[in-house]
Amino acid sequence: MSKGSPGPTPGFLVWRLANKWRVAVDRAVAPLGLTHAQYVLVASLYGMRRTGERPSQRRLADHTGLEALYVSKLARALELSGLIERTRDPRDPRAVQLALTEQGTTVVRQAIKVVQDLLQQLLEPLGGLDAPRTRAFTDELMTLLDAPLAPPVPNDEHDEHDENDENTERTTP
Repeated sequence: MSKGSPGPTPGFLVWRLANKWRVAVDRAVAPLGLTHAQYVLVASLYGMRRTGERPSQRRLADHTGLEALYVSKLARALELSGLIERTRDPRDPRAVQLALTEQGTTVVRQAIKVVQDLLQQLLEPLGGLDAPRTRAFTDELMTLLDAPLAPPVPNDEHDEHDENDENTERTTP
């Protein structure tokens, strides 16, 4: 049986930090009429527009890491609130392109400022946004995000109580 965990696992800490960040951003952007997920979409649209891109919903889903169906749902809500417009892609009638409206641009600029201030606060223990520790932390996060991750394939050769069972408690988030 398990001898006890020496401390929280990296998976658990990533989960906790992601939830802490999501809740903080939700609270920070709520006065602007946004949720954290909506903020991710409009801020991504803002950044992509600055590089000349008018992404499809699929492209935005790939960029944000959100499911395409969820992006579609969020986009419809943002369209109803007047922050984005959805139009058919003239090159692919099945694809829907997204763009910020003038109102959306105003709101997202305010939201970006609020979230940047929040990010500075979060990263202060590492020295702030431009600190070497923050750059190293960002590089480590990129390494983890670039690593392929797929659920393990069940192994029929072992029964339910194989030698890894005792480590399960220490490796799950």
